[in-house]
Amino acid sequence: MLTFYKFALSNKINLFSLMATLFIGQNKVFLPETDSTNSYATTLLKNVNCMEGTVVYTNNQTKGKGQRGNSWMADSSMNITLSVILKPTFLPSKKSFYLSKITALAIHDVLTEILNSSQNDIKIKWPNDILVNSKKIAGVLIENSVTDEYLNWSVIGIGLNVNQTQFRELTTATSLKSITHKEASVEGVAEKLYIYLEKWYLKLKQNKFAEINEAYLKDLLGINEVMKFKHNNVLFRGTIKGVSEQGLLQILMENNIEKSFEIKEISFVI
Repeated sequence: MLTFYKFALSNKINLFSLMATLFIGQNKVFLPETDSTNSYATTLLKNVNCMEGTVVYTNNQTKGKGQRGNSWMADSSMNITLSVILKPTFLPSKKSFYLSKITALAIHDVLTEILNSSQNDIKIKWPNDILVNSKKIAGVLIENSVTDEYLNWSVIGIGLNVNQTQFRELTTATSLKSITHKEASVEGVAEKLYIYLEKWYLKLKQNKFAEINEAYLKDLLGINEVMKFKHNNVLFRGTIKGVSEQGLLQILMENNIEKSFEIKEISFVI
């Protein structure tokens, strides 16, 4: 084994990409069809002692859930529609937004590996949508259970457009195939996702909050840029300065006063 590591290092091989995950994706539950993998996973957790890292995935999600009560629609067998069960009992509930950060970073890493990042603009849109060339390619919905101010379990729902090319939102959605003009293995992309999600989750377990924050902000849409927003049906301009541990978007207003907004309080005007 030592000889292999020396060979890999001398030839600049990414050891991490060659290694299987320790737990994420090691146990999978496949559903040919389901209304929502998140709903199935939360029900499963309430009835069974699931292994951490269990993935619930389907070829056909009929009532996928998104942020702000929106739905996530995906053509059958074309895309990644899955939920990952985690048990972050080490994480205080007030820091639960770090799960959103690491999931967005994991998806960003997958896309950066697959796509030519010099030709494609890959951004994290607060709170945890992923955009490529200003079009949405992935979304995340996280549901948590809390015990004594610490997380008990979390279900991380991920939708990632892989081979679908026709969307209801023709001008705002995209997919890997739409960008590369080639079909990709949905299972292969999912395996990459498990690897990167586990990488960032282990960093979270090691309390590497500063590293996570730095990486999240580096690729955050609009960071330190003047952008348009809508709050209570009123349009305004502001500059994103950061995201709090609680997930609040911190915006420097035009009057030089910084305000924080919750997810349902504000929307981007792009």
